[in-house]
Amino acid sequence: MKKSQAPRISVRKQPKQQRSAQLVADILEAAIRVLQREGARRFTTARVAETAGVSIGSLYQYFPSKEAILFRLQEEEWQRTSGLLRAILADRARAPQERLRAVATAFFRSECEEADLRRALHDAVPLIRDAPESRELVMAGMRRVSLFMRETIPGLAKPERARAANIIMMSLSSVGKQVSEQGYAPAEVDRLAGEMGDMLCAYLDRLMAKSAAGKRKASGKGTSERRKAPGKMDRDKPRAG
Repeated sequence: MKKSQAPRISVRKQPKQQRSAQLVADILEAAIRVLQREGARRFTTARVAETAGVSIGSLYQYFPSKEAILFRLQEEEWQRTSGLLRAILADRARAPQERLRAVATAFFRSECEEADLRRALHDAVPLIRDAPESRELVMAGMRRVSLFMRETIPGLAKPERARAANIIMMSLSSVGKQVSEQGYAPAEVDRLAGEMGDMLCAYLDRLMAKSAAGKRKASGKGTSERRKAPGKMDRDKPRAG
């Protein structure tokens, strides 16, 4: 059975003039309104064009499908958040634990600020989730956290580093989403983010201790083997008996 092709979600072209950029901005703003009003199942390019007050032909100049519009909305949300987290994790002037706590706070605040948009996009996620562009967005965040783990714990094996990055990202994403949906006051959001930061730091400390123990063990084993290995004089020395 022939598999259906994934919809094209990359934009056709980037706006180069202010007028074109405003057109794209109007389309994206209209798309959010249509999502909030109609939901993902009734989301169409025709409804977006009508809401934006532009022709369907003008819309198709930039977005080849409704999935392309939805992906652009998702991409902008991800880019804002990932750019913030990337800057925090790359700041080597701060201790790794301090960076993790700052990441938790920034991520939770971002999730709460973007809760309305994320709710609007929720039903649309299956339309764009399996597209290569969507997977690349997710992997970019994973690579940044994995790089942070490599810088922080150089001795951690690559599979363990990837698993740790996955655990950190899943924890932030899952708990952050739950927090954003509860409508907590900003002070409570920060308190919950602080507790998440403590949990992530405890996990990081355990990985650091495990890596250090592995290094000591490897170093001790090498020393022991060198001590046990007989030298040439020992081998040549006649044994008593």
